[in-house]
Amino acid sequence: MKSSNAGPPTPKPPKLLDQVRAKLRLQHASIRTEEAYIQWITRFILFHKKRHPREMGSAELEAFLTHLAVDRQVSASTQNQAFSALLYLYQQVLNIELPRLDALRARRPERVPVVLSLEEVRAILDRMRGRERLMVELLYGTGMRLLECCRLRVKDVDFARNQILVRDTKGDKDRVVPLPQRIKEALREQVETVRAIHAKDLAAGYGRVWLPFALEEKYPHAGREFGWQYLFPSTRLSLDPRRSTDTREGQSAPPERMRHHIHENNLQKAVRKAVLAAGMVKHVSCHTFRHSFATHLLEGGADIRTVQELLGHADVSTTMIYTHVMNKGPLGVVSPLDRL
Repeated sequence: MKSSNAGPPTPKPPKLLDQVRAKLRLQHASIRTEEAYIQWITRFILFHKKRHPREMGSAELEAFLTHLAVDRQVSASTQNQAFSALLYLYQQVLNIELPRLDALRARRPERVPVVLSLEEVRAILDRMRGRERLMVELLYGTGMRLLECCRLRVKDVDFARNQILVRDTKGDKDRVVPLPQRIKEALREQVETVRAIHAKDLAAGYGRVWLPFALEEKYPHAGREFGWQYLFPSTRLSLDPRRSTDTREGQSAPPERMRHHIHENNLQKAVRKAVLAAGMVKHVSCHTFRHSFATHLLEGGADIRTVQELLGHADVSTTMIYTHVMNKGPLGVVSPLDRL
Protein backbone atom coordinates (compact mmCIF):
# COMPACT_ATOMS: atom_id res chain seq x y z
CA MET A 1 0.00 0.00 0.00
CA LYS A 2 1.35 3.42 -0.97
CA SER A 3 2.06 5.94 1.75
CA SER A 4 -0.36 8.89 1.96
CA ASN A 5 2.28 11.14 3.55
CA ALA A 6 3.91 12.02 0.24
CA GLY A 7 4.14 15.75 -0.16
CA PRO A 8 3.15 17.76 -3.24
CA PRO A 9 5.23 17.09 -6.37
CA THR A 10 8.34 19.23 -6.68
CA PRO A 11 7.73 21.92 -9.33
CA LYS A 12 9.96 21.75 -12.35
CA PRO A 13 12.58 24.50 -12.56
CA PRO A 14 11.86 27.11 -15.24
CA LYS A 15 13.35 26.56 -18.67
CA LEU A 16 16.63 28.27 -19.44
CA LEU A 17 15.17 30.93 -21.75
CA ASP A 18 12.45 31.69 -19.20
CA GLN A 19 15.18 32.19 -16.60
CA VAL A 20 16.91 34.65 -18.94
CA ARG A 21 13.66 36.57 -19.51
CA ALA A 22 12.93 36.70 -15.79
CA LYS A 23 16.41 38.03 -15.00
CA LEU A 24 16.25 40.68 -17.74
CA ARG A 25 12.84 41.87 -16.59
CA LEU A 26 13.97 41.98 -12.98
CA GLN A 27 16.73 44.34 -14.13
CA HIS A 28 14.25 46.35 -16.25
CA ALA A 29 15.94 45.63 -19.56
CA SER A 30 14.14 46.87 -22.66
CA ILE A 31 12.00 44.55 -24.74
CA ARG A 32 14.49 44.99 -27.62
CA THR A 33 17.36 43.80 -25.44
CA GLU A 34 15.30 40.85 -24.25
CA GLU A 35 14.41 39.79 -27.81
CA ALA A 36 18.01 40.16 -29.02
CA TYR A 37 19.52 38.22 -26.09
CA ILE A 38 17.00 35.38 -26.43
CA GLN A 39 17.74 35.16 -30.15
CA TRP A 40 21.53 34.96 -29.69
CA ILE A 41 21.34 32.43 -26.88
CA THR A 42 19.05 30.27 -29.01
CA ARG A 43 21.42 30.49 -31.98
CA PHE A 44 24.37 29.59 -29.75
CA ILE A 45 22.60 26.45 -28.46
CA LEU A 46 21.52 25.38 -31.94
CA PHE A 47 25.04 25.95 -33.31
CA HIS A 48 26.33 23.42 -30.79
CA LYS A 49 23.65 20.80 -31.56
CA LYS A 50 21.33 21.77 -28.68
CA ARG A 51 23.85 21.15 -25.92
CA HIS A 52 23.02 22.85 -22.64
CA PRO A 53 25.23 25.90 -21.95
CA ARG A 54 26.26 24.40 -18.59
CA GLU A 55 27.99 21.65 -20.55
CA MET A 56 29.92 24.21 -22.59
CA GLY A 57 32.41 26.96 -21.86
CA SER A 58 34.96 29.31 -23.35
CA ALA A 59 35.93 26.98 -26.22
CA GLU A 60 32.35 26.78 -27.45
CA LEU A 61 31.84 30.55 -27.10
CA GLU A 62 35.03 31.22 -29.05
CA ALA A 63 33.94 28.81 -31.80
CA PHE A 64 30.54 30.50 -32.12
CA LEU A 65 31.92 34.06 -32.15
CA THR A 66 34.58 33.08 -34.68
CA HIS A 67 31.86 31.48 -36.83
CA LEU A 68 29.96 34.78 -36.81
CA ALA A 69 33.04 36.76 -37.86
CA VAL A 70 34.47 34.36 -40.45
CA ASP A 71 31.58 32.36 -41.88
CA ARG A 72 28.68 34.76 -41.39
CA GLN A 73 30.86 37.90 -41.82
CA VAL A 74 28.73 39.89 -39.39
CA SER A 75 29.63 43.42 -38.40
CA ALA A 76 31.58 44.19 -35.24
CA SER A 77 28.48 45.60 -33.53
CA THR A 78 26.49 42.44 -34.31
CA GLN A 79 29.23 40.19 -32.95
CA ASN A 80 29.53 42.37 -29.85
CA GLN A 81 25.80 42.04 -29.25
CA ALA A 82 26.06 38.26 -29.47
CA PHE A 83 29.03 38.30 -27.10
CA SER A 84 27.12 40.48 -24.60
CA ALA A 85 24.12 38.13 -24.70
CA LEU A 86 26.22 35.04 -24.02
CA LEU A 87 28.26 36.78 -21.34
CA TYR A 88 24.99 37.76 -19.66
CA LEU A 89 23.77 34.16 -19.83
CA TYR A 90 26.84 32.75 -18.12
CA GLN A 91 27.50 35.49 -15.59
CA GLN A 92 24.00 36.67 -14.64
CA VAL A 93 21.84 33.58 -15.16
CA LEU A 94 24.11 30.55 -14.76
CA ASN A 95 26.54 32.28 -12.33
CA ILE A 96 29.55 30.94 -14.21
CA GLU A 97 32.64 33.11 -14.65
CA LEU A 98 34.41 32.64 -17.96
CA PRO A 99 38.14 33.09 -18.55
CA ARG A 100 39.46 35.41 -21.25
CA LEU A 101 38.10 34.59 -24.71
CA ASP A 102 40.38 34.35 -27.75
CA ALA A 103 37.74 34.35 -30.46
CA LEU A 104 38.43 36.08 -33.75
CA ARG A 105 36.65 39.43 -33.43
CA ALA A 106 35.02 41.24 -36.31
CA ARG A 107 36.80 44.46 -37.15
CA ARG A 108 34.93 47.65 -36.34
CA PRO A 109 35.11 49.99 -39.35
CA GLU A 110 35.92 53.65 -38.81
CA ARG A 111 33.32 55.55 -40.78
CA VAL A 112 32.57 59.24 -41.07
CA PRO A 113 28.82 59.85 -40.60
CA VAL A 114 26.74 61.05 -43.54
CA VAL A 115 25.62 64.65 -43.02
CA LEU A 116 23.01 66.57 -44.99
CA SER A 117 23.24 70.20 -46.02
CA LEU A 118 20.48 72.61 -45.04
CA GLU A 119 19.18 72.48 -48.61
CA GLU A 120 19.06 68.67 -48.53
CA VAL A 121 17.17 68.65 -45.22
CA ARG A 122 14.68 71.12 -46.69
CA ALA A 123 14.30 69.03 -49.85
CA ILE A 124 13.42 65.92 -47.85
CA LEU A 125 10.97 67.73 -45.58
CA ASP A 126 9.24 69.31 -48.59
CA ARG A 127 8.40 65.80 -49.78
CA MET A 128 6.89 64.63 -46.50
CA ARG A 129 3.50 65.29 -44.93
CA GLY A 130 1.63 64.87 -41.67
CA ARG A 131 2.86 62.82 -38.74
CA GLU A 132 5.96 61.50 -40.52
CA ARG A 133 7.13 65.00 -41.43
CA LEU A 134 6.62 66.17 -37.85
CA MET A 135 8.70 63.26 -36.56
CA VAL A 136 11.57 63.99 -38.97
CA GLU A 137 11.46 67.66 -37.94
CA LEU A 138 11.86 66.47 -34.35
CA LEU A 139 14.79 64.22 -35.28
CA TYR A 140 16.59 67.07 -37.00
CA GLY A 141 15.46 69.80 -34.60
CA THR A 142 16.43 68.00 -31.38
CA GLY A 143 19.03 65.35 -32.32
CA MET A 144 16.89 62.53 -30.94
CA ARG A 145 17.42 58.94 -31.99
CA LEU A 146 14.64 57.24 -33.93
CA LEU A 147 13.32 55.12 -31.07
CA GLU A 148 13.58 58.03 -28.64
CA CYS A 149 11.23 59.95 -30.88
CA CYS A 150 8.83 57.02 -31.27
CA ARG A 151 8.70 56.54 -27.49
CA LEU A 152 7.85 60.14 -26.59
CA ARG A 153 4.87 60.52 -24.25
CA VAL A 154 2.43 63.44 -24.19
CA LYS A 155 3.75 64.53 -20.79
CA ASP A 156 7.32 64.73 -22.13
CA VAL A 157 6.54 67.82 -24.21
CA ASP A 158 6.74 70.95 -22.05
CA PHE A 159 5.22 73.78 -24.04
CA ALA A 160 5.60 76.31 -21.20
CA ARG A 161 9.36 75.77 -20.87
CA ASN A 162 9.93 75.08 -24.58
CA GLN A 163 11.68 71.79 -23.95
CA ILE A 164 11.25 68.05 -24.44
CA LEU A 165 12.24 65.39 -21.93
CA VAL A 166 13.81 62.40 -23.68
CA ARG A 167 13.31 59.13 -21.79
CA ASP A 168 14.19 55.49 -22.54
CA THR A 169 17.54 56.60 -23.93
CA LYS A 170 20.62 54.61 -24.79
CA GLY A 171 22.35 54.22 -21.44
CA ASP A 172 19.02 54.77 -19.60
CA LYS A 173 19.80 58.39 -18.75
CA ASP A 174 17.10 61.03 -19.30
CA ARG A 175 18.04 64.31 -20.96
CA VAL A 176 16.36 67.55 -22.00
CA VAL A 177 16.41 68.96 -25.54
CA PRO A 178 14.97 72.23 -26.88
CA LEU A 179 11.49 72.29 -28.40
CA PRO A 180 11.84 73.86 -31.88
CA GLN A 181 9.50 76.86 -32.13
CA ARG A 182 8.84 76.10 -35.79
CA ILE A 183 6.86 72.96 -34.94
CA LYS A 184 5.28 74.06 -31.67
CA GLU A 185 1.81 74.49 -33.16
CA ALA A 186 2.05 71.19 -35.06
CA LEU A 187 2.95 69.44 -31.79
CA ARG A 188 -0.08 70.98 -30.08
CA GLU A 189 -2.28 69.61 -32.87
CA GLN A 190 -0.66 66.18 -32.48
CA VAL A 191 -1.43 66.22 -28.76
CA GLU A 192 -5.09 66.91 -29.53
CA THR A 193 -5.12 64.05 -32.03
CA VAL A 194 -3.80 61.74 -29.32
CA ARG A 195 -6.46 63.04 -26.92
CA ALA A 196 -9.22 62.06 -29.34
CA ILE A 197 -7.72 58.60 -29.93
CA HIS A 198 -7.34 58.03 -26.19
CA ALA A 199 -10.95 59.05 -25.52
CA LYS A 200 -12.19 56.49 -28.07
CA ASP A 201 -9.97 53.78 -26.56
CA LEU A 202 -11.29 54.48 -23.06
CA ALA A 203 -14.88 54.36 -24.29
CA ALA A 204 -14.16 50.96 -25.89
CA GLY A 205 -12.70 49.58 -22.65
CA TYR A 206 -9.04 50.02 -23.56
CA GLY A 207 -6.80 53.08 -23.16
CA ARG A 208 -3.84 51.60 -21.29
CA VAL A 209 -0.23 51.98 -22.43
CA TRP A 210 2.87 50.16 -21.25
CA LEU A 211 4.73 51.73 -18.33
CA PRO A 212 8.16 50.98 -16.88
CA PHE A 213 7.89 48.19 -14.29
CA ALA A 214 8.42 50.31 -11.17
CA LEU A 215 5.81 52.87 -12.24
CA GLU A 216 3.31 50.21 -13.23
CA GLU A 217 3.55 48.57 -9.82
CA LYS A 218 3.52 51.84 -7.85
CA TYR A 219 0.77 53.55 -9.87
CA PRO A 220 -1.39 50.75 -11.34
CA HIS A 221 -3.86 53.21 -12.94
CA ALA A 222 -1.31 55.58 -14.46
CA GLY A 223 -1.26 53.63 -17.73
CA ARG A 224 -4.73 54.96 -18.52
CA GLU A 225 -3.86 58.59 -17.86
CA PHE A 226 -3.66 60.89 -20.88
CA GLY A 227 -0.21 62.23 -20.04
CA TRP A 228 1.36 58.78 -20.32
CA GLN A 229 -0.04 58.12 -23.80
CA TYR A 230 2.46 57.94 -26.64
CA LEU A 231 2.78 61.15 -28.64
CA PHE A 232 2.90 59.12 -31.86
CA PRO A 233 0.57 56.17 -31.23
CA SER A 234 0.12 53.17 -33.44
CA THR A 235 -2.98 53.04 -35.63
CA ARG A 236 -4.04 49.73 -34.07
CA LEU A 237 -4.15 48.03 -30.70
CA SER A 238 -1.76 45.17 -29.92
CA LEU A 239 -0.92 42.70 -27.16
CA ASP A 240 1.75 43.56 -24.64
CA PRO A 241 4.60 41.14 -25.50
CA ARG A 242 5.82 41.15 -21.91
CA ARG A 243 2.49 39.97 -20.56
CA SER A 244 2.06 37.33 -23.26
CA THR A 245 5.36 35.69 -22.20
CA ASP A 246 5.52 36.90 -18.60
CA THR A 247 7.73 34.80 -16.35
CA ARG A 248 7.58 36.88 -13.19
CA GLU A 249 6.40 34.98 -10.13
CA GLY A 250 2.70 35.36 -9.42
CA GLN A 251 1.82 36.74 -12.85
CA SER A 252 -1.09 34.88 -14.38
CA ALA A 253 -3.11 37.70 -15.95
CA PRO A 254 -3.85 37.29 -19.66
CA PRO A 255 -2.16 39.70 -22.06
CA GLU A 256 -3.93 43.04 -22.42
CA ARG A 257 -4.63 44.91 -25.63
CA MET A 258 -2.85 48.27 -25.58
CA ARG A 259 -2.02 51.07 -27.97
CA HIS A 260 1.71 51.06 -28.48
CA HIS A 261 3.78 53.73 -30.23
CA ILE A 262 4.24 53.89 -33.99
CA HIS A 263 6.62 51.25 -35.34
CA GLU A 264 9.92 52.74 -36.43
CA ASN A 265 9.72 50.98 -39.78
CA ASN A 266 6.87 53.27 -40.80
CA LEU A 267 9.05 56.35 -40.46
CA GLN A 268 12.06 54.67 -42.06
CA LYS A 269 9.99 53.85 -45.14
CA ALA A 270 8.60 57.38 -45.34
CA VAL A 271 12.10 58.87 -45.16
CA ARG A 272 13.39 56.50 -47.82
CA LYS A 273 10.52 57.43 -50.13
CA ALA A 274 11.18 61.16 -49.64
CA VAL A 275 14.92 60.74 -50.26
CA LEU A 276 14.27 58.93 -53.53
CA ALA A 277 11.72 61.55 -54.57
CA ALA A 278 14.33 64.25 -53.94
CA GLY A 279 16.75 62.45 -56.25
CA MET A 280 19.50 62.13 -53.64
CA VAL A 281 22.32 59.62 -54.00
CA LYS A 282 23.49 59.88 -50.38
CA HIS A 283 22.64 57.00 -48.07
CA VAL A 284 20.14 58.77 -45.81
CA SER A 285 18.48 57.13 -42.81
CA CYS A 286 16.57 58.51 -39.84
CA HIS A 287 19.86 58.62 -37.91
CA THR A 288 21.32 60.94 -40.56
CA PHE A 289 19.18 63.77 -39.16
CA ARG A 290 20.84 63.31 -35.76
CA HIS A 291 24.27 63.54 -37.41
CA SER A 292 23.14 66.65 -39.28
CA PHE A 293 21.77 68.25 -36.11
CA ALA A 294 25.11 67.88 -34.32
CA THR A 295 27.22 69.03 -37.28
CA HIS A 296 25.07 72.07 -38.03
CA LEU A 297 25.16 73.12 -34.36
CA LEU A 298 28.96 72.94 -34.32
CA GLU A 299 29.19 74.81 -37.61
CA GLY A 300 26.98 77.49 -36.06
CA GLY A 301 29.42 77.97 -33.18
CA ALA A 302 27.86 75.78 -30.48
CA ASP A 303 30.17 74.50 -27.75
CA ILE A 304 31.03 70.82 -28.16
CA ARG A 305 30.16 70.10 -24.50
CA THR A 306 26.68 71.50 -25.11
CA VAL A 307 26.27 69.32 -28.19
CA GLN A 308 27.50 66.32 -26.18
CA GLU A 309 24.80 66.95 -23.57
CA LEU A 310 22.06 67.40 -26.16
CA LEU A 311 23.02 64.15 -27.88
CA GLY A 312 23.31 62.24 -24.62
CA HIS A 313 26.87 61.04 -25.26
CA ALA A 314 28.62 59.70 -22.16
CA ASP A 315 32.06 60.63 -23.56
CA VAL A 316 32.92 63.78 -25.48
CA SER A 317 35.20 61.72 -27.74
CA THR A 318 32.04 60.29 -29.32
CA THR A 319 30.86 63.80 -30.13
CA MET A 320 34.26 64.71 -31.58
CA ILE A 321 33.51 62.65 -34.70
CA TYR A 322 31.44 65.58 -35.96
CA THR A 323 34.45 67.86 -35.92
CA HIS A 324 36.04 65.48 -38.43
CA VAL A 325 33.00 65.88 -40.67
CA MET A 326 33.41 69.65 -40.50
CA ASN A 327 37.10 69.45 -41.39
CA LYS A 328 36.25 67.50 -44.53
CA GLY A 329 33.68 70.06 -45.63
CA PRO A 330 33.64 73.76 -46.48
CA LEU A 331 34.98 74.74 -43.05
CA GLY A 332 38.10 72.60 -43.48
CA VAL A 333 41.26 72.91 -45.56
CA VAL A 334 41.38 74.35 -49.06
CA SER A 335 42.21 71.88 -51.82
CA PRO A 336 45.51 72.65 -53.62
CA LEU A 337 43.58 72.34 -56.91
CA ASP A 338 41.67 75.48 -55.99
CA ARG A 339 44.95 77.40 -55.70
CA LEU A 340 45.85 76.96 -59.36
